[in-house]
Amino acid sequence: MQPNILVVEDEKDILDLIDYNLGQAGFKVARAMDGAEALGLIKKEPPDLVVLDLLLPGLDGKEVCRRIRQDESTRSIPVIMLTAKAEEIDRIIGFEIGADDYLTKPFSPRELILRIQAVLRRTMEPPEPTVRLSFPGLVIDPEKHRVEVDGEEVVLTATEFKLLYHLAGRPGRVQSRDLLLDQVWGYPYEGYARTVDTHVRRLRKKLGRQKERIETIRGVGYRFREET
Repeated sequence: MQPNILVVEDEKDILDLIDYNLGQAGFKVARAMDGAEALGLIKKEPPDLVVLDLLLPGLDGKEVCRRIRQDESTRSIPVIMLTAKAEEIDRIIGFEIGADDYLTKPFSPRELILRIQAVLRRTMEPPEPTVRLSFPGLVIDPEKHRVEVDGEEVVLTATEFKLLYHLAGRPGRVQSRDLLLDQVWGYPYEGYARTVDTHVRRLRKKLGRQKERIETIRGVGYRFREET
């Protein structure tokens, strides 16, 4: 079954380029040129993934991403942000509002396809092995894609869930940023170590009183603590 990708881009030449290359790669493509149109299409036929330009007329990409994450029926849809802005702060903001990945213009269509494939793997394939992990105050159920903190469900994106599951499945073991990028994101991110830090910060915020289970190992990476 062809994955359905919604591409939201207001520059027609770029939209046509992405549409063509994704079609050649075997994806079904829907198109939108502004934020309002994109949200309407998402409601009508939720895609498997959204490629979302940051700078859009009307509702910008940040607001579109926020609304996707705020709506219970769409919050699990992965989002890859596209932007002409290369500053690190823009990338961090993108992750903070719920983007799963971030690609700056100009980019190669091949790189975008690789990013899409990696994100879809994280979203559509269950973690291996699919073992329910349970700690005092924290339950991680990969079959249901459900996390409970002190008995209350916490909604995580596909990337956040896989990151937490990877760390919790190896309690006490230090995981370097490079290793996490390879194992969780599915391919190396040269120069993107801050991607891990941003996702960990967002994950800790969602875990509330259980946030101290993710321990920072200065200069190395992170470690999951069985005991808080």
